[in-house]
Amino acid sequence: MSLYAASVPVFARYLGQAARMAERASEAQLAQGLADALPAGAQLATAAGYALRVACPLAGRAVPDLPEGADKTALARRFAAVQAELARLAATDFIGAEARVICHRAGFADLEQDGATFLHQYGMPNFMFHLTMGYASLRAAGLALGKADFDGLHHYPGGFRFS
Repeated sequence: MSLYAASVPVFARYLGQAARMAERASEAQLAQGLADALPAGAQLATAAGYALRVACPLAGRAVPDLPEGADKTALARRFAAVQAELARLAATDFIGAEARVICHRAGFADLEQDGATFLHQYGMPNFMFHLTMGYASLRAAGLALGKADFDGLHHYPGGFRFS
């Protein structure tokens, strides 16, 4: 599987899920977070940023500036901007991406990774981490979300419980 196929469609799909979660959340829910973590809205905004922070270097492009903020309006603008940038990327942009050297920072660590390692061991896990933290924070804030809201694939009948 090419790095394009392993990244861009995955980011686009899950950003769509994140956008739907954010649309359903109240401003108060987006402002809440789990202990020692960013608020839900900031987690979702960070996930969106990771999509381009990962895909653009793999495609040999600079990461564009994105709309800031983590309220409903700002998140909608950010998700739309990221989706538009992802749509501009083509599979041909990723030819040779596996061997492309990506220099970046992870927290306070300076890293140099080949494209495949960058995507599979850093980029996608961090994207999913922030998406999951946003999801978990919204659930903890009282938003009724389930697995189907996260992945868009599962389906459970109304009122279903795992107990």
